Amino acid sequence: MTHYLDNAATTALRQDALEVLVPLLTETYGNPSGAHRMARDANKVLDESRDALAEALGCEPGHIVFTGGGTEADNLAITGAVEASGGVALCSSIEHHAVLDPIEHHGGRLIAVNLDGRIDIDHLADTLRTLASADERVAVVSIMLVNNETGIVQPLDEVVATVRELAPDALIHTDAVQALCWLDIATVAAEADLVSISGHKFGGPKGVGALVVRDRSALTPLLKGGGQERGRRGGTHNVAGIAAMAAAATATVAERPEALPRVAALRDRLVNGIKASVDGVIESGCDLPPGVEGTALDRSNKTANIAHLCFEGIASEALLFLLERQDIMASAASSCSSGAMEPSHVLSAMGYDRPLAFGSLRLSLGYTTTDADVDAALAAVPAAVTQIRERS
Repeated sequence: MTHYLDNAATTALRQDALEVLVPLLTETYGNPSGAHRMARDANKVLDESRDALAEALGCEPGHIVFTGGGTEADNLAITGAVEASGGVALCSSIEHHAVLDPIEHHGGRLIAVNLDGRIDIDHLADTLRTLASADERVAVVSIMLVNNETGIVQPLDEVVATVRELAPDALIHTDAVQALCWLDIATVAAEADLVSISGHKFGGPKGVGALVVRDRSALTPLLKGGGQERGRRGGTHNVAGIAAMAAAATATVAERPEALPRVAALRDRLVNGIKASVDGVIESGCDLPPGVEGTALDRSNKTANIAHLCFEGIASEALLFLLERQDIMASAASSCSSGAMEPSHVLSAMGYDRPLAFGSLRLSLGYTTTDADVDAALAAVPAAVTQIRERS
């Protein structure tokens, strides 16, 4: 039996999404930009999906820009804002590379995080003051809602307050790709100008996402031609994928009150069991790295689904190999960084040294996770860590 514990990388397609997807691929396949009946039918589905997704995200339907996924949504937010205003872009040092790379490409600035993996608000404020004193305009500040490796929730309300005070013309973007299953985006991201999501992170299909673009946001489109999405993103709509994503979002929001405590209990049992069975293990965002002084941190600042651990004296690659032999599917960091020879930039920014960062393990739960999955991991992880340490 396969035990899938890599839900932060992607989730299984929800039945609600599948039931929407197939008929739209085989029956209602008209181009929604056309004028005939089949095109109008497809456009009606598009409008209904936009309404449903807007309700889930707490925005107006006209604020939704459909994209080809979370990476495109992030790139549109960053590059679109910089090209529209010509200003400087800022982000935290723990962002996904879909944000980091375009900000570095445009010569932007990185904001430090504290030992708990949350943004250093004082550093953000100092950076904004420095830019203001140099008469440099800030185009966009991008702070993710939930970190994709550690599950740490960022204090977006404090970010918004700081930016509105010190750079009131700047747009505020949040990468909420990891958030929809576990946080009420309609509430916690209500003050953000730009919000990115990706369908496959909450039971929708891959290759489809969205960017919330609220009214004060001026963006230069990345994809030009066709005039779709009010001129903000050209290209024929993936109607089936969009509708399936909207169905998945609706189901996710409806099930969240039940899923949240259930998954949190599974995650806590998993983490507590591993920490009780294995020496030399650090829970990111909760335990301080060796040699670092301070007090223990709080797991309540993490989403319910991610168990992120670092093991002393092992390499992630060997651990993942042994876990897969036990039919446990996990990851070391972001799925977009698999095969990287450098340790996680997230852990480095949090103060973890290279040997400890190289021993990271991310076990991420989801709506399909069961007690049996947790039991299997509790049996396999301590045994695998012991085996690796004995061999070395």
